Amino acid sequence: MTLPQIVERALEEDIGSGDVTTNLCVPPDRQAAGRFLVRETIVVAGVELLALLYDDIDLRAASGTCLEAGKEIATVCGPARKLLTRERVALNFLQHLSGIATQARKYVDAVAGTGCRILDTRKTIPGLRELEKMAVRAGGATNHRMGLFDAVLIKNNHITAAGGVRAALAATGKANVPVQIEVRTLAELEEALQCGAQKLLLDNLSPGEAKEWMRYIAGRATVELSGGITLDTVRAYAETGADFISVGAITHSARAVDIHFHLELA
Repeated sequence: MTLPQIVERALEEDIGSGDVTTNLCVPPDRQAAGRFLVRETIVVAGVELLALLYDDIDLRAASGTCLEAGKEIATVCGPARKLLTRERVALNFLQHLSGIATQARKYVDAVAGTGCRILDTRKTIPGLRELEKMAVRAGGATNHRMGLFDAVLIKNNHITAAGGVRAALAATGKANVPVQIEVRTLAELEEALQCGAQKLLLDNLSPGEAKEWMRYIAGRATVELSGGITLDTVRAYAETGADFISVGAITHSARAVDIHFHLELA
């Protein structure tokens, strides 16, 4: 789904047959200006959508910008009815996506200097993945695969269904996309390395265990760590020498940030 389609669907969902409150209370010829104001320190994301919602926009901050409370994201001008009718959709997008960007930046800052990169996951709201991954990038983190179609990720159940690590990797030998495999035991790890695996996923290890496994791997493959890693623990995991850490909480648990829309008559 394209960004214009996402915005159009959101407007249809909210407005339906018409904004009865605004249409009754606000004269059709009344002009106004509205300011999107930040009420807490955030990393902004989703400003690209404002151009799909309003015709006259003055952007004050690009996606990825850190703003403190009281700062403006944008000013929009036009018919008061249009500004009011689209206010909630615009705020929903900005608050949710900026929340993701803000969360992503916290994880990125927490591992600064380690060389480890923060990845998102596919744990997104259905239909909004493109937007949420855009917000992840605004926060400075890195997108993992977009879906099931652009990379092979052999996980525990795939290994079981395929008949083992060797069988699973052999079946993907001619894949024209990157191939990564999750390993659960040192025996599976050794088998994967013997089969030439170049990308490994290590899940649900403690930082100490991850460090031991990284010593054993010794640079023979790139390594992603995942599984319950929080802001309190992410630095310890990054210091094991892992190349990547994936964190589903960046998208599935990000808090919507506080952004206000203030209307003024023109």
